[in-house]
Amino acid sequence: MIKIIFSTKKPKTKDIAFVSLAEKEETDIFVAPDGRKSIVVGIGKKKNFNRRKLVIASRKIVAYAKKNNIKKFSINFPDFIFGHLKMNKQEVAEILAVNFEMANFEFVQYKTLPKTGWKFVEEIFVIGDKNKSIKDGFTEGQMIGEAVNDCRVLANMPGGDMTPSFLAAEAVKMAKNTKIKTAILGEKEIKKLKMGGILGVSRGSNERPKLIVLEYKNNGDAKPIVLVGKGVTFDSGGLNIKVENGSKDMHMDMSGGAAVICTLVLAAKLKIKKNIVGIIPAVENMPSGASYRPGDILRMMSGKTVEVLNTDAEGRIILADALTYAQKYNPRLIIDVATLTGAAMSALGQRASAIFSKDEKLISLFRELGEESGDYVWPLPLWDEYSEDIKGVFGDISNIGKSRDGGAITAAMFLYQFVKKSPWIHIDMAPRMTSIEDDFLAKGAAGAPVRLLIKALERI
Repeated sequence: MIKIIFSTKKPKTKDIAFVSLAEKEETDIFVAPDGRKSIVVGIGKKKNFNRRKLVIASRKIVAYAKKNNIKKFSINFPDFIFGHLKMNKQEVAEILAVNFEMANFEFVQYKTLPKTGWKFVEEIFVIGDKNKSIKDGFTEGQMIGEAVNDCRVLANMPGGDMTPSFLAAEAVKMAKNTKIKTAILGEKEIKKLKMGGILGVSRGSNERPKLIVLEYKNNGDAKPIVLVGKGVTFDSGGLNIKVENGSKDMHMDMSGGAAVICTLVLAAKLKIKKNIVGIIPAVENMPSGASYRPGDILRMMSGKTVEVLNTDAEGRIILADALTYAQKYNPRLIIDVATLTGAAMSALGQRASAIFSKDEKLISLFRELGEESGDYVWPLPLWDEYSEDIKGVFGDISNIGKSRDGGAITAAMFLYQFVKKSPWIHIDMAPRMTSIEDDFLAKGAAGAPVRLLIKALERI
């Protein structure tokens, strides 16, 4: 975590670069005759500056500092206050802190330390009045940024190491010394629960499935919010094996599960006054003589049967059992998060996750929270007519639609069949699984949607 130092005066030592904002498009580094460096961040016309541009500007500062091996820099906090944004100082401080931490992250766990060391920013001097709300904003922002980066560590880990057992162990370790109670259900317990979906998908792997359950109670007997995260620690596609480079990033197919774990831990650290449950079905989807097959019919925990038409549509199958399990908590809301479909990426590109719900107020709230958090989302329809597309021939429902069209929608409609009794919103985060070039983030997992989830838990 970056060390934040608050000061009323600009530091005079030459090893601290000074950051300023300018009404231009480019960002530059300038070196004065005395050797002191300045980072001039181009933000375009001030009148067009908005919250989204503040997110990118804060990341640019750290990205350019790292690129030029600048370990320390100072910012003049009042420079980041724009009246037309109608944001208070604490909000601005939080956004800066979150994105400073996110931009400073790189997944180096498997790299040899260079002789010159890593090019991480170590200290930031924040110049301005010593306002408690600014300090509070930086404190919470850094905690959120750290949780996002913890999620990125889990998601970036190679599939050979990130197994269902390892993910479960990491969840237990991360929840230690918090108010979170953890329970790891193994194959024996999963069989007792009659979770035919989780058992079916995991059959082809030597790695046995786990159901990770995290319970955080901090609001008496109030109904909990339940977060469900897809935990496919490696997705080969099963017998419908992925082709060409399709498997390259599939160690990240547990990104939804990682986001749920890190959000629960963050909520506990922030002492949010809610009851929250996290449920992560963790499996590997591998081809072998024991694998589930196209044409198999799985009986789910709910009692419904699923006709498997494609073994690469496995995430929705394990989530269906987890969603059924979630309802035993009589939740006030279920939020599921999954790298579910390439179709969501086809629809939206890589800049926003797709969201689905029957509740228009939830859709509106999550769009608002997406803008506030920087984890942007956009709704796609969940009309009843789409249920016709997943009607099974030999089972109750099929795990893919009748055509390739509208794949994100038919996947969401599949999940809806298992959660009709509870308020629910589905986040297909496949578009935001990895960072893209102008995110100004390191390559690999983007850590979505931890920022959105924590805002939802605070607001709802």
